[in-house]
Amino acid sequence: AEYSQYGQSTYNVHSDGSGICHASHRRPLMTLRPGYVTFGNTDCSGLRHFQADSHLITWLEQQGLEYDLITDQELQDHGMEILRSYSTLVTGTHPEYHTPAMLDALCEYREYGGNFVYLGGNGFYWKIAEHPRSKGTLEVRRAEGGIRAWAAEPGEYYQAFDGEYGGLWRRNNRPPQQLAGIGFSAQGRFTGSYYRRTPDSFTNPEVNWIFESVDDEVIGDFGLCGFGAAGFELDRMDHRLGSAENTIVLASSEGHDADFVLVPEERLTHITTFSGEPASQLIRADMVYQCNENGSRLFSTGSITFCGSLLHDAGNNNISIVLGNVIRRFTGQ
Repeated sequence: AEYSQYGQSTYNVHSDGSGICHASHRRPLMTLRPGYVTFGNTDCSGLRHFQADSHLITWLEQQGLEYDLITDQELQDHGMEILRSYSTLVTGTHPEYHTPAMLDALCEYREYGGNFVYLGGNGFYWKIAEHPRSKGTLEVRRAEGGIRAWAAEPGEYYQAFDGEYGGLWRRNNRPPQQLAGIGFSAQGRFTGSYYRRTPDSFTNPEVNWIFESVDDEVIGDFGLCGFGAAGFELDRMDHRLGSAENTIVLASSEGHDADFVLVPEERLTHITTFSGEPASQLIRADMVYQCNENGSRLFSTGSITFCGSLLHDAGNNNISIVLGNVIRRFTGQ
């Protein structure tokens, strides 16, 4: 922001107020380094994106769980082939932007029978394009709807790099719920709340193993990111948008601060919503599970701040236990 010669991001605007739709990951990114505090006006860790993913990496190391790292660029270049040998794929805290090739690979992985663990919020939201000859040069068109830093002008909804219609994946008939069982519903300040478990999570033998050694009804009322496991950006289940009928809600968040608002695409009028539910009921994160006929299993948490709770009390907490139960069952470790 202070040294514009390093190049602006796609969250900035040109001098005439129009949105910047092209950027390259080859430009210097001072904020992409361990320890950088995104939100400095808070008493919590203030970590987001790459830095917040370090909570997950540290937890995996602490738990003795074996893992490999696959970058977005590798997923773009190699698609399903780079995923094929893995039983389980785990996302970071904020997988928001995807090209068609990336999203196709993730969907094919699930169709192939791979297990999918989505540990973020606001994921699989914007459709983007990569320049066909300049690797790492990206394009986003913030068309029609969505929470966005700027709005694309009429006539600029199509991507120049590939000629395809841009904007939300939801507007391209591929809502996040189709892949992850949940999709973006609400956003607030960098604060977190807790989840309250559903009766199914206690009594249903298909899912109660997820909460083995956890007797609490309320989970995640702590954390390094926003002081709670359910916060900042929240995803929820919606069958109309593609959540499979066999999706089981394990827990839902509640008690969010008054600054949390519904995302624009969920509003129809000032008093009606897309789902027909009151707006206040849509401000939540749903923790869900699926087990499909092809053997693919899904666990999604629907919150950006979830991973910030893993290391609370040196990892001796109910969020850590729940994720440990899931990953060990999915991977056989």
